[in-house]
Amino acid sequence: MQLVSRFSAFWLPLLALATLVVVRLHGLTLAALPDYDSVRNWEIVREVATGNLQNLFHHGSPGFSLVYAPVAWFTADYRVFQHLNALVAVAALAWLVQFVAREVRLAAWEAALLLLFAGTSVFLTFSGRDFTAGSWSLLLFVGLLRAHYQRLQQPSPTTIVQAAVWLALGLSINYKFLLTLPILLLLELLYGGRLLWQPRTLWRVVAVLLAPYAVLGLLGMAGGVPWYRWEAVYYNLVFPGASNAAGRAGHLRFDGLYYLRFLWDFESPVVLPVLAVGVAWLGWRYGRRWELLRLTLAWYLAVWASCFLLGMSLLLKAPRGLLLAYPLFYMLAFLLLRWALRSRFGLAGTMILGTVAALATGFNLYRVQQEIYAYLPTHYGKVATWLHQQQRGRVRIASTVSLGLRPFLQDTDTVAVAMSDVQLQELRQKGYRFVLLDAAWRVAGAAPFTSLAHYTPLATWSEPLLTSPLLFLEHSEYTGLGYSATLARQRAARLDSVQLRLYRLP
Repeated sequence: MQLVSRFSAFWLPLLALATLVVVRLHGLTLAALPDYDSVRNWEIVREVATGNLQNLFHHGSPGFSLVYAPVAWFTADYRVFQHLNALVAVAALAWLVQFVAREVRLAAWEAALLLLFAGTSVFLTFSGRDFTAGSWSLLLFVGLLRAHYQRLQQPSPTTIVQAAVWLALGLSINYKFLLTLPILLLLELLYGGRLLWQPRTLWRVVAVLLAPYAVLGLLGMAGGVPWYRWEAVYYNLVFPGASNAAGRAGHLRFDGLYYLRFLWDFESPVVLPVLAVGVAWLGWRYGRRWELLRLTLAWYLAVWASCFLLGMSLLLKAPRGLLLAYPLFYMLAFLLLRWALRSRFGLAGTMILGTVAALATGFNLYRVQQEIYAYLPTHYGKVATWLHQQQRGRVRIASTVSLGLRPFLQDTDTVAVAMSDVQLQELRQKGYRFVLLDAAWRVAGAAPFTSLAHYTPLATWSEPLLTSPLLFLEHSEYTGLGYSATLARQRAARLDSVQLRLYRLP
């Protein structure tokens, strides 16, 4: 019996992990890089690999480019980077589940089900297929969660510095780790005591947090980049310049329902109701007593998740705004359901939990098929093949709003992006004769390219991803539109059977 128990403790989570890898990688070889930022990151990584550091601090994520630069020494195939990034996201979730399972003492089969339940989240699956800093952000966030929880449970200068190291690494990968600072400060004020505020400890933490800016700033200067380039990214975030191609300026937009509607429409139907019941029960049980709750793991995760939800409700919305919170929602829903069923039904509750989690995972897979797999394959490769058949030598082509074609062309080819009709005419004057009217302009909310309406396309292709609700919602931060308005645009875009139109300009 003990041998069987050890066998299941090892193999059940491993089998769940292998299944999750299959789900995340399924069809990925047929997919293009889904957005402009993914392609731009792929280009910058390759630049950094050659020693060109001019764009190292693009989007305030120098660590991301440095992590993947060694891969670019061996291959330029975007699919390799895409697959590696997907596997990092899987590793992040597995590490989080292992942390939760250890602290709550989940059985092996419970940990396996939790991994599948959370890992088949529609948005986590979708975001794990791009080439942005999201996957590494998840991994480093889990490291920060674990380290800071340990710091609160076992207060010492060492554990505080360890948590600071994870925060510094996160800031190096993604500027959005700045959003963790208010939450960390809140937890420190509530549960941290005075240890952080002791001068020696505080100076050590500040030194750790400033270290990446000093080291990578010097690296940038060695590559000819001004020392303030990284800090300038933060300045532009706080004080944005001109409006973007969609006419959006600024970063604030309050909408308390955007993420709740997204969770209900796209994520597991188990998550939102269970969390709502949990919040209601918490308010009924403790709302009138105004006492500080004991710091259990569930409460720790709840503080993080609720603060993310409240904070992001004040800013421009896109599903990725809560990227770090989605795994926490799934963890909390599972733990709350487990506690409620075991309290009410005892041993039978355990069986009910397994049934509910298995059914919820199956439903997630159905939604993943509907919202992700159904939008394959890409046809950018066919566009590139057509261009190389028609043009001798190097290909020079203008593309509307999108860089999606770039990874399918040769290094000697050129793709110039036009964000408006005016820019398209400027490229025409520079000698560009081919233009790809990429329906990404609809996704990004740019103005229509009416100057092309008088021409007949040489060839057309469909590109299913450019009609995906998830892709449109991911760009609602860029467009500044709300949830309903964004999906209305997506429904209109689906009426067009062609998303890629190739023109030749006289």
